[in-house]
Amino acid sequence: MNAVIGLEDGTILHGTGFGSECEVSGELVFTTQFTGYEEALTDPSYRGQILMFAYPLIGNYGVNPDAFQSSGMQAEGLVVREVCDHPSHHQHKESIHEFLEGEGKPGIAGIDTRYLTIKTREHGTLRAALITDGSDIDGEYAVELARGQPDISEIDLISQVTCERPYHISGSGEKITVIDLGIKKNILMSLKHRNFDIFVLPAISSISEVMSTDPDVLFLSNGPGDPEQAKSVIRVVSELAGTLPIAGICLGHQVIALALDAATYKLKFGHRGANQPIKDLQSGKVYISSQNHGFAVDKDSIEGTGIRVTQINTNDGTIEGFEHPDIDVLSVQYHPEAHPGPRDTEMGFFDRVAKMAR
Repeated sequence: MNAVIGLEDGTILHGTGFGSECEVSGELVFTTQFTGYEEALTDPSYRGQILMFAYPLIGNYGVNPDAFQSSGMQAEGLVVREVCDHPSHHQHKESIHEFLEGEGKPGIAGIDTRYLTIKTREHGTLRAALITDGSDIDGEYAVELARGQPDISEIDLISQVTCERPYHISGSGEKITVIDLGIKKNILMSLKHRNFDIFVLPAISSISEVMSTDPDVLFLSNGPGDPEQAKSVIRVVSELAGTLPIAGICLGHQVIALALDAATYKLKFGHRGANQPIKDLQSGKVYISSQNHGFAVDKDSIEGTGIRVTQINTNDGTIEGFEHPDIDVLSVQYHPEAHPGPRDTEMGFFDRVAKMAR
């Protein structure tokens, strides 16, 4: 199967297609992780994006639904240097090709992903279109599709990934109400392991709907896109801050910052991978973390908000964690649920959330 990827700057690369025969468009982003492709592809934070792996070989251990972070593939398409047709792992259920085919999503292999990664790093994320077909494909058409794609900040992606209706995960401990902005399953597992009585609500839930669950703590999940699209959630957090403890991860971290009158901005190419170093400013320790985000909290905007920065990214100094001790707020930019790893920060963050609830 022939395949082509076209970028908004006119770049065209032809390769070999796998997965489904179709065309998609979205923001091309790269991740540096070399394992955990099942988790990455099913992470709702990748909705609206074509995911490219910097690591050259993907699919060698196949696909096992037990590793999924949602009900199916969330990334719009997959870009790799080499795809493995014959996976070897005793738990695998299908190949990466079979997985994408079943999900109706396209993949492209046999192209210079190093070239595209360097281009993205130097010029920033670019809109792209990926087309797989059995015949010759017009690369210029792919470029046109890429240029016609709206900027990711203009798209309401949260409504595409939030739960349709509230649901409950019973536990014997404190009540935690989770606003689902596109939650990863392992976040819920980390909360369940701490015996939380979990109520999960859609992103459009009102203050009265949140308070009807009688929460001991409010929790905001990860999710895709620009945090400024989460207008109703920002209002909820702004109203409830100071009345009950609030915690958040990733997009939830950014939404909390906006609700506390700080600002966010789009990173040049984001942080995506399982090897991002974060420094805890109190202990001086450096942890390795999993991350997947394209926006960050503006550190110049926090003056006067009461926000206290607790952790930074040692690569670029961006905010990785903050708290507001006066109103019991705690949030982190990275993924402490660590699925895939590393697991450096899982206990520290979720144990603090449990302590807040108590």
